Amino acid sequence: MTLLQAIIIAIVEGITEFLPISSTGHMIIAQALLGVEPNQFVKAFTVIIQFGAITSVLFLYWKRFFQSIDFYYKLFVAFIPAAVMGLLFGDLIDEMLEQVDIVAISLMLGGWILIFSDKWFAQNKEKEEQPTTYKNAFFVGLFQCIALIPGVSRSAATMIGGMVNGWNRKQAAEFSFFLAVPTMFAASMKKTYDVVKIDYHIITNNWWIMLVGCAVAAIVAWISIKYLMMVLQNKGFAYFGWYRVILGATILALLMARVPLEIVD
Repeated sequence: MTLLQAIIIAIVEGITEFLPISSTGHMIIAQALLGVEPNQFVKAFTVIIQFGAITSVLFLYWKRFFQSIDFYYKLFVAFIPAAVMGLLFGDLIDEMLEQVDIVAISLMLGGWILIFSDKWFAQNKEKEEQPTTYKNAFFVGLFQCIALIPGVSRSAATMIGGMVNGWNRKQAAEFSFFLAVPTMFAASMKKTYDVVKIDYHIITNNWWIMLVGCAVAAIVAWISIKYLMMVLQNKGFAYFGWYRVILGATILALLMARVPLEIVD
């Protein structure tokens, strides 16, 4: 992976991490278009820069992270389901990360759900923010498990889970942001450990590319969060849904036309 390729993928990550359109799916598509081979460093890079993007949440919402110890307990409860599923099915998830067709199908299915979600949860729009219970937090955590499938979108799954709880868009989006911090921190640490266990030179020889990628992703994600909150409160999810459907259908059409989008070793 060249520095330019790393920057492009980091920009894609920063834009898409908090939008309900699947950051992992977009990075997989970007890798395919850029001709980046999915070696051990690239696989680690695409996970670790997601934590780089997540740091933007710490800067934007730093006061919320000092509100109470109960806040952290609830985030941990929400984090548990995906952590368990990730440990149990890690190898299968890694295999799916290389399959563009799975990403395309997930984008389309998730897109249709987002398109109809504004109608399904119309009554939530005017609701005041509600107290987050442990039951609510765990419920959103179950929805996060669905996002282990590439193309689903962690933010989309958790936001929908929040609205099923009866939360308004703002509360659902913010809890999704907060939950991303422990989730992506754990994923980044595990992926780093897995790579170092194979050959620590994979990280040490390319640390500067990783650092640049994290910095770019964090800056772009900061802007993306502000844009997302504005669109969600004023327009809802439909625009993101239609984008997903069109993108997924385009990818499937290109694959059926035998355009070389598949990622191969």
